[in-house]
Amino acid sequence: MAGHSKWHNIRLRKGKQDAVRSKLFTKIAREIIVAAKEGGGNPDANLRLKLAIQKGRENSMPADNIKRAIQRGSGDVDGANYEEITYEGYGPGGVAVLAACLTDNRNRTVAELRNIFTKCGGNLGESGCVAWMFRQVGRVEIPAAASDEDSVMMATVDAGAEDIRVEDDIIEVICQPGDLAKVREALTEAGIEYASAEVTMLPQSTVKIEDSKEASQILRLLDALDENDDVQQAYANFDIPDELMQEVAA
Repeated sequence: MAGHSKWHNIRLRKGKQDAVRSKLFTKIAREIIVAAKEGGGNPDANLRLKLAIQKGRENSMPADNIKRAIQRGSGDVDGANYEEITYEGYGPGGVAVLAACLTDNRNRTVAELRNIFTKCGGNLGESGCVAWMFRQVGRVEIPAAASDEDSVMMATVDAGAEDIRVEDDIIEVICQPGDLAKVREALTEAGIEYASAEVTMLPQSTVKIEDSKEASQILRLLDALDENDDVQQAYANFDIPDELMQEVAA
C-alpha cells in the first residue's frame, strides 16, 4: 500500500474523520463540476462523472448537492470555473510529491502550496520534475474482514484487476483507470464490500524514510496539502516503516 494511503487510514483511525469530512464534500463537488463540464452531465456517458457521483454517494453527500454540482458543470447554474493543475515538488528526504488541484485562482493556489512546501521542509518544483515517477491507476480498498485474497481475485480478474495486494487489514485491487467501474461492479455482484474506489497515482518506486524528524515533516506536509481547499488529492512516494509511522502519528 502506498505510504500516503497508510497515513490516510491512520488519520481516520485516530479520530480525524470530522476534519477530513469537513473538506470532503467541497472537493467532491468540484470534481463533479469539472467532470460534467468536460464530458457532459450524463453519468452513463461520462465515466469520470459516474465515479465522482459514486464517491459522493459512498460518503453520504446529499443528493441535492450532487445535483447542483452537475448543473453547475453543465452550465445550467452559474458558479466558479475551476482549472485543473497538478503541482510537483519534493518533500524532506527527497520524497516526490504530486498535488492535483482544482482551482478558480491559480495565483492563490501556487502561493499557498509554495508556502506549505517551504514550512514543511520541502520545495515546490518545476512541471515534470516528479510526475514521471507515478502512474495513474484505478484502486479499490477492501477491508480484510470483508473477504479474502482468493475471493477478491476470483471476483475481479475478469473485470480487469491487474494486481491484488494484502497488507495489514486491507486488500488492495489495482486496475487500469478505465476498468475501475467494472471492478467495483464485480465486487458488488460478488457481495464483497469495499471501503473506497478511486482513480489515483501510484509511485513506481519509493524512498525509504527512517529518520523520525524527516518522517514527521513528510506527514505534516501531506496533512497540510490534504487540508488545502484547492488540493483534490496529494500523492507521495515515501516508505515509512509501520513502527515509525505509528510513533510519529502519536
